[in-house]
Amino acid sequence: MPRLKAIEYGEAPEETRALLDDVQQQMGMVPNIFWTLANSPTALEGYVGLHETLQNGVLPAKLREEIALTVSELNQSRYCVCGHAAIGRTVGCSDEEIMDARRGTSPDSKVEAALHFARRIVEHRGFVSDDEFRRLRDAGYDDREITEMIACIALFVFGDYFTHIAQTELDFPEVPELAGT
Repeated sequence: MPRLKAIEYGEAPEETRALLDDVQQQMGMVPNIFWTLANSPTALEGYVGLHETLQNGVLPAKLREEIALTVSELNQSRYCVCGHAAIGRTVGCSDEEIMDARRGTSPDSKVEAALHFARRIVEHRGFVSDDEFRRLRDAGYDDREITEMIACIALFVFGDYFTHIAQTELDFPEVPELAGT
């Protein structure tokens, strides 16, 4: 049972409706996380704004979703794992890549380095060793890409924590549990 209610479209202030309309246009639906965030127009605007800005960055959509899956699985956010799996499929992630990303792995060494970095950030609350940072650099990531990764991870952690606390009702297809978890 959700702790925070998902507001109805008619309850939303006009400026919030415009944001929700944009989400609808981009995603073909308005996921419950957005309806629930709409309780605070400021929180919704911040979340949508950072999300949209990062879509225009240098990181490919597929990598952003793989990072999201790593982060959300670590944070045990069932809502966000299911949501990012669904979105991941729309940007080219196979079911195998989705499962790999949830485990923080990839057969692609450059993607693997990014997922390892994301995992270390979450596990160590932002503290990463020089060796871990060098591994990311050695994989070919520059300052701009690394900065965007950190912004993505912060956005995903916010979504994970928000859906935990709000107990957001799942409106994405279920994904299987990972073996051994």
